[in-house]
Amino acid sequence: MKSHTVKIWGGLLLAFMGSASADDEVEGMNGLLNITGAMHEPPCGLEMPSLHQTIDLGVVSTSQLKRPGDQATAVAFQLHFTDCQRTAGSIRSERTGNLTWSAFQPVLSVAFVAPADADDPRLVKVQGITGMGLRLTDDQGRDVQLGSRGEPLFLALGSSSRAWHVQPTRTSAPLTSGAFRAVVDFRLNYD
Repeated sequence: MKSHTVKIWGGLLLAFMGSASADDEVEGMNGLLNITGAMHEPPCGLEMPSLHQTIDLGVVSTSQLKRPGDQATAVAFQLHFTDCQRTAGSIRSERTGNLTWSAFQPVLSVAFVAPADADDPRLVKVQGITGMGLRLTDDQGRDVQLGSRGEPLFLALGSSSRAWHVQPTRTSAPLTSGAFRAVVDFRLNYD
């Protein structure tokens, strides 16, 4: 009996025992798989409804956005974390350079990634209309810097929720009306 071994990096070894004899080996019928990967255990899980959300801003009136900088009503959204384990965590703020850490509580930061508005790069670009972008803020009212890690956040053990806000904001482009949409990705960073 001839044995074949496939290595899976990350500390695991998988062995496949075959019953091939020398007569069974046909030219071109042999191969090798190199499979790599890594095992990572995040300090918290993210509830499935948090992964793909639709945030309805409702009907925004052009009368609310007459001049550049005018803002309509903000709408909150949340990320719900589950199974947060007692673990040490630390993250350095990209804005201030300060270190946030805990010996027993998970610490994370969230980066929101989306195309920026051409007239105001602090805002998320919307599709379908002009003259408006979307301002993202954290639960303390701090602006989200698109593509950058947000301020470090402590998560409670067990289950925890964190909130952000999205707010229609007038830009300097001519304001048009109609349906609009935007897509924003987010990335969780645990260090």
